[in-house]
Amino acid sequence: MEKSYRPRIGLTTYWQDASWGVWNSQAAIVPGKYVTGVADAGGTPILLPPVGSDESVLELLDGLIVIGGVDVDPSNYGATAHPRTAAQPDRDEHDLRLTRVALGMGLPLFAICRGAQILNVALGGTLHQHVPDVLPKSNYQPSPGVFGTVEFTTEASTLARELLGGTAEAPCYHHQSLDRLGEGLVATARASDGTIEAVECPTGIGWMLGVQFHPEENPRDARLFAGFVEAARKYRYEQQQESLA
Repeated sequence: MEKSYRPRIGLTTYWQDASWGVWNSQAAIVPGKYVTGVADAGGTPILLPPVGSDESVLELLDGLIVIGGVDVDPSNYGATAHPRTAAQPDRDEHDLRLTRVALGMGLPLFAICRGAQILNVALGGTLHQHVPDVLPKSNYQPSPGVFGTVEFTTEASTLARELLGGTAEAPCYHHQSLDRLGEGLVATARASDGTIEAVECPTGIGWMLGVQFHPEENPRDARLFAGFVEAARKYRYEQQQESLA
């Protein structure tokens, strides 16, 4: 596959009230840095709202990014809602379905913050609904609209280590985190307090990475987006070769 080919990357979206110009209405929203992260890495961003898009769209794509956002409804992993949990069940259903089908296809999958939590729940895992209850000294969500910074260590012989090296730091903004890992997932990066910062599935699935932090918020470090888009380009090439066989 030529480097000039721009892989088609689907991004899940918010679905909520928004304002533009003189208008205020419901809209499908993706924070711009996700879009520019894909575009700058050589991909073509395609938005997938949780209204009217289903798993069949994945057949048209070369990769899927499940973006960040509101909490995952705890009913999806058999828990009662914490007072601080705020979910959008329709978005959960959409993102969980696309995630499961993408995993089954071997479609390159990049799951970011809420996306990593969706990934874990899709595979039968659970979440800590409010990190301060577990780690009172944590500071992963400093104040509304303000990103924190997390430093973490990656595991050897993992995608996280390959792309980021032994240690790295990234912007973060979350009050939930991964608890019991879903089937096949392994933690491949952790913060010093033990918070899981990256997960992978070492066997049986194609390129897949879930991260609890927000790499799109640090455009100076595009290693994860670049690695993902290159994997999507390779995926399309392999699909074309199979169709010719």
